[in-house]
Amino acid sequence: MINIVDEAPAHVGAREALLDLSFGFDRHQKTSERLREGRLPAFAYSALDEDDALVGTVRLWPVADTAGQGSLMLGPLAVAKTCQGQRIGDRLMRHVLTQAALAGHGSVLLVGDLAYYERFGFARGLLDSVVLPGPLERERFLGLEFASGHLGRLSGCLTAAGQIDPAAALGVPSVDLPYHKVA
Repeated sequence: MINIVDEAPAHVGAREALLDLSFGFDRHQKTSERLREGRLPAFAYSALDEDDALVGTVRLWPVADTAGQGSLMLGPLAVAKTCQGQRIGDRLMRHVLTQAALAGHGSVLLVGDLAYYERFGFARGLLDSVVLPGPLERERFLGLEFASGHLGRLSGCLTAAGQIDPAAALGVPSVDLPYHKVA
């Protein structure tokens, strides 16, 4: 049985190892990472197996456009290779999106494969007036609206928003300090 739980400090090492395996050690060089650096996620969930081992992770991060209009950016979503095909990624996605909608957020965006994310309602062409702070494969820039027209009101270059990670503010790697969930 797989349980979806709030991410906890005990999950940090396993999460980082899973992300390295899933996305490679150069994952911190991606443009999306510029929007996560030094910030705390708005939502962070772990998938744990029956032995409480982390087998999946998903996070949403606050971002804002040049006018201060906010949204959430998904990433990363990862599932251990040994558990792929068990729909854990689907469960993580549905859980995090439900929580974001219930909390009153207007939209979520991501850089990913439409073939996977369209089942959750993500689409292309909703972010034509938005750019990221670095290279972007426009055909992989996807959006999902909880409030009609929310993504159409975004414009310009997105920046990180939300709470600053106290570890980053102190110059300490965030994996060394306990994780604090931001609602």
